[in-house]
Amino acid sequence: MRYDWTVDEIEALFELPFNDLMWSAQQAHRKHFDANEVQLSTLLSIKTGGCPEDCKYCPQSSRYNTDVESELLMKKDDVMKAAKIAKEKGASRFCRGAAWREPKGRAFDLVCDMIVEIKAMDMEACATLGMLNADQAARLKAVGLDYYNHNLDTDPEYYKQIISTRSYDERLDTLKHVRANGMSVCCGGIVGMGETRRHRAGLVAQLAHMEPHPESVPVNMLVKVEGTPVADDEQFAATLDNFEFIRTIAIARITMPSSHVRLSAGREVMSEEMQSLCFLAGANSIFYGEKLLTTGNQDAENDQALFHKLGLKPMQINTPSSRRMVDA
Repeated sequence: MRYDWTVDEIEALFELPFNDLMWSAQQAHRKHFDANEVQLSTLLSIKTGGCPEDCKYCPQSSRYNTDVESELLMKKDDVMKAAKIAKEKGASRFCRGAAWREPKGRAFDLVCDMIVEIKAMDMEACATLGMLNADQAARLKAVGLDYYNHNLDTDPEYYKQIISTRSYDERLDTLKHVRANGMSVCCGGIVGMGETRRHRAGLVAQLAHMEPHPESVPVNMLVKVEGTPVADDEQFAATLDNFEFIRTIAIARITMPSSHVRLSAGREVMSEEMQSLCFLAGANSIFYGEKLLTTGNQDAENDQALFHKLGLKPMQINTPSSRRMVDA
């Protein structure tokens, strides 16, 4: 396993002929996973809107005029009903997101209570709650949290064009607290925000330098929401080419071969053919359900139909293929 990929090496992967890149990604995928299994996660926003940060892509920021209204933390009973439905539809992991800079007080206590009950349902539990300190990470581990999501979004150079209220180092510190307390890391980024190919290579390099690699790597295609700077500013007007997105998936698979690479935001507008190429490129995880935090997602029935066409099957969390396979 490599942890020393350079930006130049990753940029060279982007330059490979498409067929050669896909072949390399397939080899990496099949070495570590059943290539016909996909891990299914469901994501629920348990506290929507009102976030004080200025992430230029996020409709939940209180700084932008979007259709997203600030809401209180969901009641535990409502969250558990959603978790039950997710499990019935085939999800093996239940992820909850809260639009906070960091968790605080009674709200954090309630989130911890939810984790205990989700684990009692025999599901994996994931959360994305903003920045964590060491004590908060330790408590999440103590109540049974399996995964913590905290994305880097982009590379360090381009990051300052997207966010000013949270530093790159603060994101890395949260991830260090998560890892130090024995939880699995879910960490990826967003592409299509006006960044260059080298910036995309830089993001992959940051992720691939983590030792161990993140267990889950969500690759998000930017969804432009009216009222956010990425939708309104000329700087972000360009649309990312579909093949460039597929190349990014393949390169994530090659550089982090034993990670689950998740096809995340933007899937709602992807054709079946594009999604199929992403699976061929090494994506083996999706968010499953009709909505992500605030944006739409593919209907679960549509996903089931596509899986049938492709011969894909849901990954079971208790089977050996759902865990990292030993290097040959």
